Amino acid sequence: MGKRSDSSGEWEKPFWQQRGWIISAGFLAAVVVLAVVAFAMRGGESDPSAQNNPTSRPSPSATEGGSQADDRPAGCKTDDSDQEKPTKSPADMRWKSYGTLPVPVSATYGPTKFDGNVWSCYSHTPTGAAMAAHAITDKLSYAGWRDVVEKQFVPGTTRDKLEADRAKRKDHPRNGTAESGDFYGFTVMTYSKQQATVQMLMKIDGQYASTSVSMKWLDGDWKVEVQPDGSPYSGFAQTSGPEGFVVWGK
Repeated sequence: MGKRSDSSGEWEKPFWQQRGWIISAGFLAAVVVLAVVAFAMRGGESDPSAQNNPTSRPSPSATEGGSQADDRPAGCKTDDSDQEKPTKSPADMRWKSYGTLPVPVSATYGPTKFDGNVWSCYSHTPTGAAMAAHAITDKLSYAGWRDVVEKQFVPGTTRDKLEADRAKRKDHPRNGTAESGDFYGFTVMTYSKQQATVQMLMKIDGQYASTSVSMKWLDGDWKVEVQPDGSPYSGFAQTSGPEGFVVWGK
């Protein structure tokens, strides 16, 4: 991983409070000028005893080499044979825009279903988890975000906190026209059939920053597991470069 810089402490703040990060729609302008300060969306100190809803049922396990036929939502079928952590970008990776920040997609690893703002059906693989982490979190700034949270985030008290915090913010316009995004690379830090941790690398005005997203296999697809503070991200850190990451498109 790239070397962390603690000179300003900016990257250690919760993502809602980062002046350089307003999820996707405000991302480009806010980060380039480094002058837009987001109001804190925390309503107070998070309850240390708050955990994701323990009654959430675990999803069925997929068979080795492919998903069970009844494990996936209707119309969703993927090749789940590649269970190795990726060392290169998918050969069929391309950029697809929903808002201002294009995200990587793949016909092999997903998403393969596009239903408005909900992009779903990811392969039950490490690379599928990486694709899901990018495409799902990208939608949080725009109208229709509630549908994404309901369908693609793990239910529980932390998701409830994220929803309450996000409801205080205005939606951003979907007006992106860039050919490629500032999502620069990724690495799958941990992986099992039921869980994955994906670290995302962004290139921001010539500098690099990284954060991680926890993913859970639930109801036949990857979903984002919200952090205890109500954020989808673990926190941000400046990095010295892309060393240790898989660079998108390469």
